[in-house]
Amino acid sequence: VAIDQGPIGKTPRSNPATYTKLFDEIRKIFAGTPDARMFGYKPGRFSFNVKGGRCETCVGAGVIRVEMHFLADVFVTCPECDGQRFNEATLRVKYDGMSIADVLAMRVADAREFFRHHVKAKRILDTLNDVGLGYVELGQSSTTLSGGEAQRIKLSRELARKNQGHTVYLLDEPSTGLHLADIMMLLDVLQRLVDRGNTVVLIEHHLDIIRSADHVVDLGPDGGEGGGRVVGAGSPAEIAQNSDSITGKFIGSSGGPT
Repeated sequence: VAIDQGPIGKTPRSNPATYTKLFDEIRKIFAGTPDARMFGYKPGRFSFNVKGGRCETCVGAGVIRVEMHFLADVFVTCPECDGQRFNEATLRVKYDGMSIADVLAMRVADAREFFRHHVKAKRILDTLNDVGLGYVELGQSSTTLSGGEAQRIKLSRELARKNQGHTVYLLDEPSTGLHLADIMMLLDVLQRLVDRGNTVVLIEHHLDIIRSADHVVDLGPDGGEGGGRVVGAGSPAEIAQNSDSITGKFIGSSGGPT
């Protein structure tokens, strides 16, 4: 499984809730409310991609494209649904006082508490929070997510699976752009994957992550044309004792640039 920093979906409609399959569980929860049963609404009614429940003015996008001819197109909030994506009949259905649009506007950290009694939804929300994405909105468009955020959403989906192990995960510099506190969260997540019997292979330069590895393959000795050769391979301790390894000089010390 390659977990890169590419977008989590091909269109702006993709978001953390849809990508992690959390939205499937949320739609089932709404379909089970008394109002939904009375109106005969099924889970599909609460999808902004399907006719019936979505706002047809913006076709469930929440925004309308305005062509500017010689300039770049602009997007304006849909005047019919005010950006909520759903029609009025769908928004009338509430779960614990919240409409489906209200839930999509929730942050992950808030949604964990809101859906605390729903095991499947809570498990997915817990993994999103564990990778440091408690601040992200469930319905946040994939086009507004950074590469690092997209990568961590992909990691959270893997953690939420009932994984039997025996999977190789490939990640390309997952530490890029992360704060030190987020690095610690990332290490915890990667270790959880390993503890399940998986193998995690990283292309990485961050010293704290290198020090935490079980096995290091050090490429160098320099960058660009001066690199590309295997300088050393082994545990971080063995690399630290390798006099030919520039990496070893830094992981063997308590400091050094990262």
